[in-house]
Amino acid sequence: MTRWTLVAYLLWTASVARAQVGEASVSMGVSNFRSARLGSVAVDGPSIKLDNGFRLAARFTINTKRFIGHEFGYAYSRSNLRELDSPLPIHQGFYNFLVYATPEGARVRPFAAGGGHFSSFYPPGTSAYNGNGYTKFGLNYGAGVKFKLNDLLQMRFDLRNYVTGKPFDLLNSSGALQQLEYSAGLGIVF
Repeated sequence: MTRWTLVAYLLWTASVARAQVGEASVSMGVSNFRSARLGSVAVDGPSIKLDNGFRLAARFTINTKRFIGHEFGYAYSRSNLRELDSPLPIHQGFYNFLVYATPEGARVRPFAAGGGHFSSFYPPGTSAYNGNGYTKFGLNYGAGVKFKLNDLLQMRFDLRNYVTGKPFDLLNSSGALQQLEYSAGLGIVF
């Protein structure tokens, strides 16, 4: 009886080891700001606008069901305040609920994503270490596709829209800031 228990255990372990339960990936891309007017310093002054910039993101995904996953991540974007000709770093933390179009283990996995995030904006001359950031919370949604390259590696493409409040409490600031992410990345599957 002990031998059959050992055989059953080894078969179960082998089947669990081949299942895709998690992913870790790094992506690079572009942050495109569609509502780039942040506001103005003076009542009649010109609007301060935000240029597009690059984006670097790290994502960790846990696939809990055949068609469902949960994604946690951090992203760093660096854009430019046009009128001040000064860089604007943005740090983001996010969670997304993922719904896949194909089951776990498929070579190609298109997905839809939706969730929440925070964005911390740091004005020119400050850094994340001195605590002078403006943190805004928002919602994000989007889609993407993951391609298994082999049993260990995958490639991913993401298109996400991050909607958040505008930073710095400037005058004539209305509406939401919309940051559109286009990115591609490489990840490991475990």
